[in-house]
Amino acid sequence: MTFKELYTSVAVYAAAMKAMGVQRGDRVVGYIPNCVEAVQAMLAAASLGAVWSSTSPDFGVQGVLDRFSQIRPKLIFSVNAVWYNGKIHNHIDKLTQVVKALPDLEKVVVIPFVTDSPADISEIPNSTMLKDFLCMGYQEDGTVPNLEFEQVPFNHPLFIMYSSGTTGAPKCMVHSVGGTLLKHMEEHIIQSDMARDDIMLYYTTVIIKCWLDDVELVSVSLAVGAGIVLYDGSPLIPHDNILWDLVDNIGITILGTSAKWLAVMEERKLKPGSTHKLTSLKMITSTGSPLKPQSYDYVYRDIKKDVLLASISGGTDIIACFMGQNWTVPVYKGEVQGLVLGCDMQSWDESGKLVYNEAGELVCLKPFPSMPVYFWNDPDGSKYQKAYFSLYPGVWAHGDYCSINRHTGGIVMLGRSLIHTLSLLFLSDGVLNPNGVRFGSAEIYNIVESYKEIQDSVCVAQRNKDGSEERVILFLKMAPNSEFNDELKKSLKTNIRLQLSARHVPAHILQTEEIPYTINGKKVEVAVRKAIMGEEVVQKSALANPSCLDLYYNLPELQGY
Repeated sequence: MTFKELYTSVAVYAAAMKAMGVQRGDRVVGYIPNCVEAVQAMLAAASLGAVWSSTSPDFGVQGVLDRFSQIRPKLIFSVNAVWYNGKIHNHIDKLTQVVKALPDLEKVVVIPFVTDSPADISEIPNSTMLKDFLCMGYQEDGTVPNLEFEQVPFNHPLFIMYSSGTTGAPKCMVHSVGGTLLKHMEEHIIQSDMARDDIMLYYTTVIIKCWLDDVELVSVSLAVGAGIVLYDGSPLIPHDNILWDLVDNIGITILGTSAKWLAVMEERKLKPGSTHKLTSLKMITSTGSPLKPQSYDYVYRDIKKDVLLASISGGTDIIACFMGQNWTVPVYKGEVQGLVLGCDMQSWDESGKLVYNEAGELVCLKPFPSMPVYFWNDPDGSKYQKAYFSLYPGVWAHGDYCSINRHTGGIVMLGRSLIHTLSLLFLSDGVLNPNGVRFGSAEIYNIVESYKEIQDSVCVAQRNKDGSEERVILFLKMAPNSEFNDELKKSLKTNIRLQLSARHVPAHILQTEEIPYTINGKKVEVAVRKAIMGEEVVQKSALANPSCLDLYYNLPELQGY
């Protein structure tokens, strides 16, 4: 689609929205896959001064309602069905349940995303097909109206993003028009050197990551005249190399993906550098979880030697990154290259002292453009303050545990941090504190994931009955045809002791059949921790596989501690 075609289509969408009464400040939402219509609807809503929010079709009904019921949307865009792993999944039933539970909806627009699937919308209140909705956008003579832009302040709300919702109602984080665009321009134009001749594809494992990456694609790529590629569905269908085929066939220059996907490529012994040209590819960015040291070796050995491999880290909270790519400095194995411009970042110990080459809380000392302007339904700002400023008053504590290398300027990410214990009111992901020594679960994963016989793992802390002590518990999901045995456990404990310390060694290493993940692909350590402690895990709708939590209750090995 050309820029002119996109501009014209957005004008029609915007006029149709305006005709049905969408105004500045109204919420327009998408229960929608990564498709062109999602981009068109989002841009049209923005042009009217409306607020856009979205969830993926992978979300269950309750997960969607946990989010959308808080912001009370006026208009929703969705689809009749989706494709995944070569199969059609009908979406009408879920959409009907969602719509009936959102009384403020005035219009439901259904996109015939899968033409092979029926789209009976007769049971959906206030529903219409996309074609009929867009008819409202044309002028009486059939011409396209001019696209006009509502003039709004810098901090006017543009997007609403959500926390994971694994322990309570998801927090609704409101991001601004000016802050979002300015921060993304810095990251992609300055940090990534993106220009008009670039073509960018961002794929994240499992599902779209709450549209965070696609928002960056749209707001920045279109701003500089670059092209974007939208990909929906499995990255392994119809074959393992489909994304690499796209790089060659389309001329993709920037490929965004996840650490998990790169690990899967290596597990499958794929060598794109030998099977593909990859001439256009200049940068691979990875997010979702820390990029393991062996993945750096894999990329430069088996994909491309002269590509910039950029592990990046930020979050939905800031709709951007605090650290990531930099064309002017080297790439060091296991490290994010550096902190991004425009954010006064440091790593602090518990007393608020700046530390290097040791674990600390990632903090930001000064305001930055893409801070949430507020939380929805938080009139006095107390939830906002508690979320980010309760650990160090007046200083943003991001909730990440990291170590900054004084020599290289690089950062090693160590998992989620103590800030969640204090401010988000649940036991945090990623932080363990056996015998008073606090460290991140990522340190354990770096060792565990080097074992080819281990497919996945989750490491949590178990607190004793009086709450005075913790011990480390490690669960392993074995790779197919691999055996869980005493020899493996002994090897793991030995390597953890040698590479980390005696206090990192798990008290128990247990086998499990499945590990819980959120719908957007995040490993949920907090759910496992609650389960082994016999506590209820609320908001299970945020999990992609909630039934697997039953595997972690009443384990005899963990009783009596």
